[in-house]
Amino acid sequence: MNDKEQLAHRFEEHRGHLRAVAYRMLGSLAEAEDAVQETWLKLSRTDAGGIQSLGAWLTTVVGRVCLDMLRSRTVRREDPLDDTYVPDPVIRPLTRTDPEQEVMEADSVGLALLVVLETLEPAERLAFVLHDMFAVPFDDIAQIVERSPAATRQLASRARRRVQGATPSPEPDLGRQRQVVEAFLAASRAGDFEALLAVLHPDIVLRADSGALVGGAAASKLVRGAQAVARQALLFRQFAPYSRLALVNGEVGLFNASEGQLLSVMGVTVADGRIVAMHILADPERLTGLELPDAVA
Repeated sequence: MNDKEQLAHRFEEHRGHLRAVAYRMLGSLAEAEDAVQETWLKLSRTDAGGIQSLGAWLTTVVGRVCLDMLRSRTVRREDPLDDTYVPDPVIRPLTRTDPEQEVMEADSVGLALLVVLETLEPAERLAFVLHDMFAVPFDDIAQIVERSPAATRQLASRARRRVQGATPSPEPDLGRQRQVVEAFLAASRAGDFEALLAVLHPDIVLRADSGALVGGAAASKLVRGAQAVARQALLFRQFAPYSRLALVNGEVGLFNASEGQLLSVMGVTVADGRIVAMHILADPERLTGLELPDAVA
């Protein structure tokens, strides 16, 4: 194995970690892969012999790449993301035996948190993601955002307040999550309005991000409150028989698929025995870029 092959092998050992950082920074699976690839290109052009800690170096570089991508994204957009935007979901089988995958799920990030991260300024998002999620020292982050460590600490603090004020603490037990989601699905299939209200938090928020939902139904929307969300569930009850359980960003959620093609994905956040948030991606163009694992296909 020559030096370049050895370097590539060492990089691959960090790929999963780098993808996790980039996904939390960008909320897009395709862009996260682009960021990881750009990080490899930068490493391949660098004298790796002078790098003391490859993992720390790669984390810093992918953070800088993502920051540049976020800033470029902000400049390119004529209009800011609206309240119905849902980041790319990650779908996994509900029952799995792969220990490595279980570790990945334990460190997953819910769609509700990703939605809040989209509202942060790029530098705030970087400081929060790297420090609070990956324990990168503020001294290292400060070099990326070109601010003092104290100012960088303030960036993370502002982001943390936004996150804590906007995201409920989800139910940690997957079994309990499943019970609540199954109760919602059963009530939807039965058209039972009262049963739906029983599993929906009074202040639930539903985001539906779609080019055109299945059957030509209403496009992207933001719905607040249990009564309104229950009415939406009844409108789409004809699709409930085709809904299947899966892990969506590490939480029990739902998806619809036909002949191996995703039609919609719903992330569900459960807290205190009720559903507090739903995030539906039903944009056909974006769904084609998502993988449907064999175990749930």
